[in-house]
Amino acid sequence: MVTHTVCRICRRPLSDIFVDLGVSPFANSYLSPEHLGRMEPFYPLRVFVCTECLLVQLEEFESPEHIFSEYAYFSSFSTAWLEHARQYVEMAAVRFGLGPASKVVEVASNDGYLLQYFHAKQIPVLGIEPAANVAEVAVSKGIPTSVLFFGEETSRQLAAEGQAADLIVGNNVFAHVPDLHSFATGLHTLLKPQGVITLEFPHLLSLIRWNQFDTIYHEHFSYFSLLAVERVFSDHDLEVFDIDELPTHGGSLRIYGRRRGNAAVEISPRVDALRNKEKEADLHSIDGYRAFEAKVRRVKFDLLDFLIQQARQGNQVVGYGAPAKGNTLLNYCGVGPELLAYTVDRSPHKQGYYLPGTRIPILSPDRILETKPAYVLILPWNLREEISSQMAFIREWGGQFVVPIPQLEVF
Repeated sequence: MVTHTVCRICRRPLSDIFVDLGVSPFANSYLSPEHLGRMEPFYPLRVFVCTECLLVQLEEFESPEHIFSEYAYFSSFSTAWLEHARQYVEMAAVRFGLGPASKVVEVASNDGYLLQYFHAKQIPVLGIEPAANVAEVAVSKGIPTSVLFFGEETSRQLAAEGQAADLIVGNNVFAHVPDLHSFATGLHTLLKPQGVITLEFPHLLSLIRWNQFDTIYHEHFSYFSLLAVERVFSDHDLEVFDIDELPTHGGSLRIYGRRRGNAAVEISPRVDALRNKEKEADLHSIDGYRAFEAKVRRVKFDLLDFLIQQARQGNQVVGYGAPAKGNTLLNYCGVGPELLAYTVDRSPHKQGYYLPGTRIPILSPDRILETKPAYVLILPWNLREEISSQMAFIREWGGQFVVPIPQLEVF
């Protein structure tokens, strides 16, 4: 095999392919109408697995500054995600004894979706968010937010300004980090000696087990097992002391981290239990990563068969949602407006735009009432219950929902 790049943890040359999804534009590069006449850049969406540390990872084609300085995703448009954040804050405030003398820092704090709940409890907060357009929304909610990319240099600056944290939160940001060592150094630097880190990210075990290949896109540089996270942490005097297995994003981990030697928090038996679970799934061996690509192809074939059959029968299929994962799915499968007439999204920041690559129009959910499609393909399948409940009125004309992952299901 030909070597293409090096591992972002151990710097070993990478040659083993985990899955090759062809070429695709950046998943969040939505097109305005005036840009439809322009060429879109497409990049390989080829995922490697390191034979040394077993980190699953993409090559880096663009800097984080290019990808994230302006962002189309606003967390507060998901009711379920807001509730997830609220419950986390209730738990963390009690478990870690947080109060007016504490400091909570969230990395990639988005539009203040989570910090607003700490703020309501009079717990001092600071958001760190690189996308200025998203940070502006958080500031309007009264959430202090610094427009910065988090890393070693940023953390030193913040610590010098007296912003050291009792709790550092990072939800769905770890995968977005190309320089894992700078990020981990930043966590250690900004954390108070007795402080706690929590990071949430989709679990690689769930991605493999439930065929969640659409969560792979260029903005996600890495895909984590506990094994890989512990390797990064150990290089920076951090350690995992507890774990929650979460249903979010199709199966996520919330890892709790501490500085090595912090005896104030004990290591939970859940850490060892998850290590054993990953070993049983063969994630400690390169052999556990070999069969994934064949499973991915089956999803492509089944979805295309379904959409082509409906098109031949004159049944309209439309999408719900414009998530990044949907763009990976549609571009990999080669689905355009001839098979998916349009998609809808609750976020006004996406309405009126077009999906990257496929150029499927993004409309308001009201459009579904107007056109009464036979099927609604739920692209953010992790929110299937929330969406099918909100859109239950499609049953009035015999409409049905479709999810493509982990396998095609019509319900």
